[in-house]
Amino acid sequence: MVTDASAIANRTPLFAAIQSLNARLTDFAGWEMPIQFQGITQEHRAVRTAVGMFDVSHMGKFCLRGPDVLTHLQALVPSDLSRLQPGQGQYTVLLNEQAGILDDLIIYDQGRVNGDRQFTLIVNAGTRESDRAWISDHLASPGTQPTQLMDLTATHVLLAVQGPHAIATLQPFVDEVLTAVPRFGHLQGTVLGHPAFLARTGYTGEDGFEIMVEATVGIELWQALLTAGVTPCGLGARDTLRLESAMALYGQDIDTTTTPLEAGLGWLVHWDKAADFMGRSRLQEQRQQGVTRRLVGLVMQGRHIARHDYPVHYGDQPVGKITSGSWSPTLAKAIALAYVPTELATIGQELSVIIRGKACPATIVKRPFYRST
Repeated sequence: MVTDASAIANRTPLFAAIQSLNARLTDFAGWEMPIQFQGITQEHRAVRTAVGMFDVSHMGKFCLRGPDVLTHLQALVPSDLSRLQPGQGQYTVLLNEQAGILDDLIIYDQGRVNGDRQFTLIVNAGTRESDRAWISDHLASPGTQPTQLMDLTATHVLLAVQGPHAIATLQPFVDEVLTAVPRFGHLQGTVLGHPAFLARTGYTGEDGFEIMVEATVGIELWQALLTAGVTPCGLGARDTLRLESAMALYGQDIDTTTTPLEAGLGWLVHWDKAADFMGRSRLQEQRQQGVTRRLVGLVMQGRHIARHDYPVHYGDQPVGKITSGSWSPTLAKAIALAYVPTELATIGQELSVIIRGKACPATIVKRPFYRST
């Protein structure tokens, strides 16, 4: 529980509702957020078997609008956004000149609004300010008109409703037919009689929606979903869920020292993209020469849990470090992600993780560790 409220810069509009449930709170990227309500394992299993919801209002929510917004965004990411149709979204990464990952994000194409193209971007909480500055600095180029960037983080709630029962549970509160929205699709709809942005995306490996609404509507929706029996979930379960699905966590598994090709995100790089983009020459160099390390999935042999920054050894030689690690409630195994030299990054390779001075055996396995059926 956070005791020094003055040290926390931000609270979401749902803070009072969350606090009333006696959630255990923590400081996350300058936000006072719930780490758990009834317990991480219970919340994790609710999402895997039924439905859970997360307050993710701390994440950055940008709206970009202008006649040349597509041109400006194309220069910042390796994915070809011209492939998107209105109503579609793209998971991708912001890159610097060296192809280091500044952040991972989802970009939603909303088509034309008041005559101009509009995109919504959801970015990480810890990088919101640096992302906003980076993007703003690149929203003008010779021969183009400026793009307007609106930061909706402070005024809007973002709720993630996730799990096999998510759509059936959410549907009574939404006017539009949610099953008609494809995976990574989105729409401007109506929730509880109010305008809402709904996207069939998430960070758990399960089906579900992320709903962005004005703060007062978000509070009402949270209470309605609680009454409907939805399990409130904290950041603890969000972390174990995303790790089982081998989804990268910015600041641990990916950062400015890693490139998409090293992180197993090469599928985000559209080499046939006509528009030039930040970091392209560095990625082409890595593509030709090969990368020296890769992000791999590890399963521990036994119940020892590999944590962030624990050393990874091959024989008695250090070869890498754990980036993320936890006990998997679904698989009943300890799992982890780590960067290791390319020559060792093969399925079945035996390694060890040094835990409290002891070499604990681990095996490289195919990612993701878990896939929803």
